[in-house]
Amino acid sequence: MELGRRIYEVAHLTGEFVLRSGMVATEYFDKYRFEADPVLLDEIARAMVPLVPAGTEVLAGLEMGGIPVVTALGRHTGLPCAFVRKEAKAYGTRRLAEGADLAGRRVVVVEDVVTSGGQIVLSTKELRALGADVREALCVIDRQQGGAAALAATDLTLTSLLTSDDLKTAAQ
Repeated sequence: MELGRRIYEVAHLTGEFVLRSGMVATEYFDKYRFEADPVLLDEIARAMVPLVPAGTEVLAGLEMGGIPVVTALGRHTGLPCAFVRKEAKAYGTRRLAEGADLAGRRVVVVEDVVTSGGQIVLSTKELRALGADVREALCVIDRQQGGAAALAATDLTLTSLLTSDDLKTAAQ
């Protein structure tokens, strides 16, 4: 669990933090701290490779934290990547998802940290409307605060490299 210990040391903060879900936490994993470390991010991606489901055709990283993770994971799997915006821009290509084509392809959503799963649920609905076959989501850290259940309710399976409990155990 050396990787978990390193992530904990780099990214674990204490204080008062308002999460995307609106919940307030006294502990926070600052994902940008591990995503900004190219050596650590590469090790995370390498460890995630076995978690990518067989038959995956495209990895789709969610804006913003999922983008560096999906890029690193794509390097290790050789799979094409898509970069999914929270909403399509009104200019340029005006696409919700940039990069690899998704229609008719088996897509795995990639996120950095999952709390409630809200953004994955929203993005998956939009990706499915674009013709993507999305059944799974993959994340670096599952905060174990309802995300897996929220995804299951929309026919998605969440797989995480680590959970909050794993990181606490690794830090001891």
